[in-house]
Amino acid sequence: MVFPFTEEQFLNNFAQYNSGIFPAQIFLYLLAGLATYLVFNKRTFSNRFISGILAFLWLWTGVVYYIIYFSAINKPAYLFGILFIIQALMFLKYGIFDRKLSFRFNKDRYGFTGMAMILYALVLYPIFGYLLGHVYPYQPIFGAPCPTTIFTFGLLLWIPSKLPKRILIIPLIWSLVGFSAAFAFGILEDVLLLVSGVVAVGLIWCKDEK
Repeated sequence: MVFPFTEEQFLNNFAQYNSGIFPAQIFLYLLAGLATYLVFNKRTFSNRFISGILAFLWLWTGVVYYIIYFSAINKPAYLFGILFIIQALMFLKYGIFDRKLSFRFNKDRYGFTGMAMILYALVLYPIFGYLLGHVYPYQPIFGAPCPTTIFTFGLLLWIPSKLPKRILIIPLIWSLVGFSAAFAFGILEDVLLLVSGVVAVGLIWCKDEK
């Protein structure tokens, strides 16, 4: 795949994004931690609150990362931004208005696989990036598209009930698109983006077809 920007422009754009939004990264991590906490410590509002957090994360990535920052070096970023906004609206519809998203951790392959994805997105992803030479602020961290998508797949695996399949389409598409940057620009921490998409969708599909 041919990209309309260089690796240097790509990493410099991350530096501009990270510097420009600081300290919002801390808030995004706190939201992710709260969503995870509410899965294990259920409240009457937990499912809607978790869905709202997912909606906010995808809206943030679509508007702030793609439309405001990434569009400066890549005009198709507007399209990606719109797709992320659409995904945010789906979390609002299915999770808050329709109440079809109910999160629960079970000690099975879905629960442990989801946990592995969440830990990778929040903890291991930036560590691997640092070890690979992507030093902050020249590195994607949580709130950027790839770790946010991996985190989302992890939470979706914690929904034991049947999941509306259309909610998987955009995250799966992005896992395929975002994976291409892993080798093009040496963002090897994104290799597990495609793995998480294929594994999560495959497991959810098998679970729902039982």
